[in-house]
Amino acid sequence: MDIRLNTLNKTIVNCKKCPRLVKFLNKISKKKRKQNINEVYWGKPVPGFGSLDSKLAIIGLAPAAHGGTRTGRAFTGDKSGDFLFKCLYEVGISNFPFSKDLNDNLELKSTYITNILKCVPPEDKPLSEEILNCSDFFDAEILSLKKLKVIVTLGKVAFDNCIKLYKQKLKIKKKFIFKHGKTQFLPNGLIILSSYHPSPRNVNTKLISNKMMVNLFKKAKKLAKF
Repeated sequence: MDIRLNTLNKTIVNCKKCPRLVKFLNKISKKKRKQNINEVYWGKPVPGFGSLDSKLAIIGLAPAAHGGTRTGRAFTGDKSGDFLFKCLYEVGISNFPFSKDLNDNLELKSTYITNILKCVPPEDKPLSEEILNCSDFFDAEILSLKKLKVIVTLGKVAFDNCIKLYKQKLKIKKKFIFKHGKTQFLPNGLIILSSYHPSPRNVNTKLISNKMMVNLFKKAKKLAKF
């Protein structure tokens, strides 16, 4: 791992800026689900993963309570992640169609995955000050990806906060619209692709399908040119 990324990740993991989130993390790590009762939960903020040379970034909202919060890696060990990695495997971005734990030998091709918020919030509803507290980490991750060409945002909250970062950084006044599969361009050449979140609810109600997500990542890969 790049030493800069390693240092950033250690800072993220040790963060305790948000008392509400720290308390919730501790609660989840002790009050486990029946199927995970014998597991030791990660129970800390979850950093992103991937290479600093990545041309594609995939951005979610926050780690899942019994996914990333349990395993220590974003979109790992929950149903949203199962759906996501199956699609990434189909387009040749992931070497496995699943992501189970930190030691599963998963590798991504030119792709970095992270979340706007590094800790799971109660009821998946972060407070504005919690997102603000985490924005320095998110900014540092994204701005470290010097070869980045395309960002795929999973869900409207991830999209809104990603756009907010670049509006502030690039002094943009243009209005950006969230719509699944929509391609939008930033003045610095970056391309934003917005997507519905691959949550069980969105999948079960057919708001998003395997075909829709696969097509979106085929498009992202083509635009990122890898």
